[in-house]
Amino acid sequence: MPEPAPRGILLVDKPGGMTSHDVVARARRALDTRKIGHAGTLDPMATGLLVLGVGPATRLLTYIVGLDKTYEATIRLGVSTDSDDADGDETARAAADAVAAVTRDRIEAGVAALTGEIDQVPSRVSAIKVGGRRAYDLARAGEEVELTARRVTVSRFDVLGVRLVDTDADGPLVDVDVVVDCTSGTYVRALARDLGSDLGVGGHLTALRRTRIGPFGVSDAVTELAPDVELMQDATVATAVLGTFEVTADEARDLRHGKRLIGAASRLSREHPAAIDPEGRLIGIVERRGEDVKSLMNMAVDA
Repeated sequence: MPEPAPRGILLVDKPGGMTSHDVVARARRALDTRKIGHAGTLDPMATGLLVLGVGPATRLLTYIVGLDKTYEATIRLGVSTDSDDADGDETARAAADAVAAVTRDRIEAGVAALTGEIDQVPSRVSAIKVGGRRAYDLARAGEEVELTARRVTVSRFDVLGVRLVDTDADGPLVDVDVVVDCTSGTYVRALARDLGSDLGVGGHLTALRRTRIGPFGVSDAVTELAPDVELMQDATVATAVLGTFEVTADEARDLRHGKRLIGAASRLSREHPAAIDPEGRLIGIVERRGEDVKSLMNMAVDA
């Protein structure tokens, strides 16, 4: 019998200099399958956690992409770029005396103002669509890009260190190492830009590492992609993200056939939990329909 097609979730620690698409392409070659997707990209400059879905488990990515995230980053104060990160072209440089006036107390105050629920204008080279086109495509074509502010939540924005950096160009700059916990859709590049703007010296991101997506940490991610790489079972992942709704074998069969579980809503502890059968298999994601439970999404079950 042929080997079953791979399925599950793969945590990858992306190196710098690679696109997220490059990582997906390598995973496809390593696992010899085309059906691989990801739960949110990282810029080529950035490193850290990418969550890949393999085979039927790609259907779980929609429940992962919106999870909160943690980043470690370095913000350089004193220089602005057109991309708000080190991959862009310099657009402005603050005077040396203005940079020298940036104290740790001022930085801490600026960070505090960018913590909590904030209205953030994404970077002009973000992947947000404007009139059906990606903002970064418009920016690279030299077109003006005006993005509207979006409400995001930065639940933690901690300063880990502040240091002067001598760049041999018009005096030293200030590097600020930070850690950020935030909702999906938050741009750390925009935090760097706005912190620099608030301090009157400009700023951009020089390093970014994603260390967490929801319950998944980069410490559990692989750095090498090989055919024998271990995948997380989709049932384990769905339970970690959504919680568990245990079902009997008969209930599992009914859910697969599109039937409601009559009067079962009282057993729900989460809005959209993972239905797990007695053998530990993921049947699908379920939801309340009145007093009943109905399948929101069914998963293919290996024979």
